[in-house]
Amino acid sequence: MLDALTARSLVEDATGAVLRLALPWIRALPLAAVQDVEVHIDGVPVPHLRVVLGQRGIAPADLAHEDGWWFVQDRLALRLGRRLSAGTHSVRVSFRLAVPYLQTGPDGPLILPFHFARDLDLDTVTPGASADVARDVA
Repeated sequence: MLDALTARSLVEDATGAVLRLALPWIRALPLAAVQDVEVHIDGVPVPHLRVVLGQRGIAPADLAHEDGWWFVQDRLALRLGRRLSAGTHSVRVSFRLAVPYLQTGPDGPLILPFHFARDLDLDTVTPGASADVARDVA
């Protein structure tokens, strides 16, 4: 299975901590396919997650109304709404992906649950090979 949490997933920028998720699937998926996102840092749920799409921040549930795509090489950035102390943090993330091109019957597409956990060192934003998903709409 592909892992959504990489060694550089937990970063901090000028406004606080961001969790950057890799797509744990072999092909790009619509942003609307991402469902039920939950994050825990050091065992504590993060209540006010925002998905960063370019200059916008939206609630994870609002991804259902987006028409952009999550490409394999991109990262889905989740703003945690707070700063974290330097050092290592226990990170757990779960979400579901609806795979629109794999129909499982009359009820709709295949829906895959994903759960990832990893201890991550807080990093600062540095240039890398992956970009964050960007979907700015005027």
